[in-house]
Amino acid sequence: MAAKFEYTAPVNPEAPDDSLEAKTPYIDHGTGRVDAERYYSKEWMDREWEQLWTKAWLIAGPRCDLEEPGDYFTFEIGRESIIVTLNDDNELRAFYNVCPHRGNRLVLNESGSTPRFTCAFHSWCFDLDGHCERITDEETFRPGAIPARPKLKTVHVEEKGGLIFINMDENAPPLAERFGLPDGYLEGYQLDKMKVVRHVVSEWGANWKTGVDAFYEVYHLHAVHPQTSTVMDDYGTQIDVYPHGFSRMIVPLAKKSPREDDQASVDPGLAYMLSEAGMDPEAYSGDAVTVRQDIQQFKRRRADELGLGWDKLVDGQLTDSWATGVFPNVQIGLHPEGAFLMRFMPHPTDPERFYYDTITLYRPVDDESWKVPDWMGLPEGTDVSGDVRAEREFVPFGVQPDLGLVLDQDSELLPVVQKGIRSRGFEGPLWSEQELRLRHFHAELDLYMDGKK
Repeated sequence: MAAKFEYTAPVNPEAPDDSLEAKTPYIDHGTGRVDAERYYSKEWMDREWEQLWTKAWLIAGPRCDLEEPGDYFTFEIGRESIIVTLNDDNELRAFYNVCPHRGNRLVLNESGSTPRFTCAFHSWCFDLDGHCERITDEETFRPGAIPARPKLKTVHVEEKGGLIFINMDENAPPLAERFGLPDGYLEGYQLDKMKVVRHVVSEWGANWKTGVDAFYEVYHLHAVHPQTSTVMDDYGTQIDVYPHGFSRMIVPLAKKSPREDDQASVDPGLAYMLSEAGMDPEAYSGDAVTVRQDIQQFKRRRADELGLGWDKLVDGQLTDSWATGVFPNVQIGLHPEGAFLMRFMPHPTDPERFYYDTITLYRPVDDESWKVPDWMGLPEGTDVSGDVRAEREFVPFGVQPDLGLVLDQDSELLPVVQKGIRSRGFEGPLWSEQELRLRHFHAELDLYMDGKK
C-alpha cells in the first residue's frame, strides 16, 4: 500500500483550480527533524510568549458570542486576560483586562453585558470604547498625577468569517496580511448563524504543540481510533498547506478506509452514517462505494427545501470534515451543520501542560426532523435551541474530560507521548508526508521564534 501512496492526490480530482476543494501546490519543507526541546523547555516556552503569543493573530472566540452593544467575553492567554466587547455603535473593541489605576482585573467573570466597565477596587468607570468616565474623588489627586484621564489599553481586534481575532502587538499587521486561507473559505459555512451549544476547557498533561501535532494528522487513526476505519478514509485524506502556517485536511466521511478488507458492504458503520443523515439504511439499495455520494445528494436536497443556503458549499463539504488549521494554535472541524473549534492554549507556567479549549458551534434549524449530528458528541439533554449560550465547563487536570470516545482516547494518549518526548532516546520527530501539516506548522513557528515575523 505504501508504494501507491501519493501525498498530492486530491479527494476530488475533478475540482476546478479555482475551487476551494482543489488541491494546493505542494510545499517542500524538507525531511529534517526539529529539536525535541521545544516540547518541554521552560526557556523555549518563555521565548514563545515574547516571540509568538504576543505577536500572532489569535482566535479569541466566535462572533455569535457578542450580539448587542455591551456584550463582552474575556479571552485568557498565558499571563494576560483580554476583554472583547461591542461598543454602542456595534463595533468590536478589545482591551487588556486591567484597570490603569492599580492593576486590578476589571472583569472577573467569563462573559456578560454591561453599559460600562467599573473597577471593583475603587469604582473607576470606563465606557465601551475604553475612555475613563469617572475617577472616584478625582479632586484628591495632585495636579500632574493624572495628566490625562487614562484609557484602557487597547488590543487589535478584527472579525473574519464569523470568528474574532486579537493581536497584542502594537505594530501588528492587518489580519488580512497574516490570514492564510483563501477568500470565502470560512464564509461559506455561515459560522455567524451558528450558536455555541457546548464549551469545555480541560487541562492535559502535554505541551500545546504535542496537542497540535496529534490533531493535525490522521496517520494515527488506524492505531488509536480503529473504530473510525469503516466511516473515515484516513489514507485518502487530502492534505493542503497555505501561507502563514495555515493548513487543512479534507477527511472523506461515509467512506471506508482502504485499510478495511471489506470495501463493498454497507456495514453497521456506514448504515449509521446513512441514518444520521436522515436516510433509511434498511431501504438503501446502494453499496459502500455509493454511500458518500448519496448522502451528499440527500443533504443537498434537504438543505434546499429548508432554505439553508448551502449553495456556496461543494458536495464534498456536505459529508467530509474540512479540518482546518489556523496558525498558531487552532483547528476547526468544519461542517455545514456546525463546527468544532479546538484551541490548544499554553499553560501560563508549565511547558508540559496545556488547556484543550473546545467550542461546539451548531446551526439551529426550525424543523422537527432535523437532527444534531452525533459527531458533535453532545451530552443527552444539551440545549441546542441557540436561545442560551452554553456555559463554559472546566475539567481539572487528571479528570477525564468526557468529550466522546475519540477525544477521550486522545486525552489518554497525549500525556504518554509527552513523557516519551522527554526521553534521552528520542531525538526529535520523524515525519511522513501524511504529516506534512506538522512540518508546515513548525516551519512557521520557527519564523516567529527567529524574529522573522
